[in-house]
Amino acid sequence: MTAIFIRLAIYVGIALIIYLGVRKIWRDWTGTFKKDEEEARRVRRERDLRERAQPGVIDLKRDKDGTFRPGDKE
Repeated sequence: MTAIFIRLAIYVGIALIIYLGVRKIWRDWTGTFKKDEEEARRVRRERDLRERAQPGVIDLKRDKDGTFRPGDKE
């Protein structure tokens, strides 16, 4: 009878160790992917701002009829 409980405790312990390991790996990977995505978003935003500052770039605004047209410089 005690052998069954010992065997069950060992299986539960192994399952718990595997679960915690997989959970840690998952959090590390998602954290890394989030950091990479935030960095890419920041770089993309800086590039867009540099391109917008170049001469000859026209800002388009949505008109009352839903069509995008050059907007007024405000």
